[in-house]
Amino acid sequence: MDKFFYILFVKLYPVVAALLSPFNNKANLWLKGRKNIFSKIENEIANDQSKKIWMHCASLGEFEQGRPLLEKFRETYSQYSLVLTFFSPSGYEVQKNNKLADHTFYLPIDSEKNAKKFLDLIEPSLIVFVKYEYWYYYLKEAHNRKMPLLMVSGIFLPGFSFFKWYADARRQMLRFFTHFFVQTENSKQLLKSINITNATVSGDTRFDRVLQVASQKKSLPEIEKFVGMNQVIIAGSTWTDDDEVLDHFANMHPELKFIIAPHDIGKERIKECTRLYKHSILYSNYINGTNEVQENINTLIIDNIGMLKFLYRYATICYVGGGFNSDGIHNILEAAVYYKPVLFGPAFEKFSEAIELIDKGGAFDIEDAIELEDQLQELLSDENLYQEASKIAGDYVQQNSGATQTIMHYIQANRLLTN
Repeated sequence: MDKFFYILFVKLYPVVAALLSPFNNKANLWLKGRKNIFSKIENEIANDQSKKIWMHCASLGEFEQGRPLLEKFRETYSQYSLVLTFFSPSGYEVQKNNKLADHTFYLPIDSEKNAKKFLDLIEPSLIVFVKYEYWYYYLKEAHNRKMPLLMVSGIFLPGFSFFKWYADARRQMLRFFTHFFVQTENSKQLLKSINITNATVSGDTRFDRVLQVASQKKSLPEIEKFVGMNQVIIAGSTWTDDDEVLDHFANMHPELKFIIAPHDIGKERIKECTRLYKHSILYSNYINGTNEVQENINTLIIDNIGMLKFLYRYATICYVGGGFNSDGIHNILEAAVYYKPVLFGPAFEKFSEAIELIDKGGAFDIEDAIELEDQLQELLSDENLYQEASKIAGDYVQQNSGATQTIMHYIQANRLLTN
């Protein structure tokens, strides 16, 4: 029964995407990106006779998570070509021209035929799936061909379908993996409860990635000029609910600076942000002008992708969006790495780093606009609290690095790849 519903989901997904595509750009990109996908893969791969490592990521966040490992592959196994696939347009469209992978594709929709064809073309020596995404036929075919298959930065929670009584087919997908590198001991114990014992608690490769980014100490002169000597609230990856929680505080505090980086930078979403934040200017207008802003402007709205991970260093306090959505918060480590206190909404229970940072005192969850304003005021006015929270946040990231090294040691010790 479980497998029946999985097959039904996979078959219906393209149908739903087609119905939505005239009204939804993401659905349209998802469909267009997979049109003639095998011809594209075959044409690109044809002249590449190198052995290959295949990494699959659901979206952009998982790519950032897998990136430290890709970089280690490039450094240690330079004779291999790196093949990167994405399920979501929000990952592929941003990274389709990245310089790290040799080949970047959309993953063809999961089916027995597609899995066989894809693996025939790629013939990977090693397969790495990042965090989650479980595609039955791809995993089964890799297992049948005895291809080493790793899950890295995996996370498992009691509510996941793998642990339901009816989930035989989903549990079978887990048995196709050679090894799991999970973020937490709880994840390892949950796997053990269904007799999956090939797991190592390695931590999360995102810690390694954010430390890499922070070490670049990238300077953004336009941001420095806008910020000046003011206290700054930077809100990253915000959705409408996040901005509706924050906008009143921004509008009522002209003495502070605010930088807002929406998760979606589509035309309507940016227009919404300019409506909510009464004293704002778009970053594109700011840099294309004289870099001079009117005296009453205290909010800069970032209308591009790619700056956020460098922006957080300029914050006094960081707010990370997504906490009012069912999928949960975005990457709080991108902010914490700069020794900044982090605030976010109530949907954080899937993220161990959020739970741990709240417990330690480096992060704060809020339920509504009033609670957000109270927490901001307390941090801005209590220097001891602020300094303590900042140190806890930064130290936490430093202390939890090293997952990439653990995974590489396993690959080398088990000779999954050859030099």
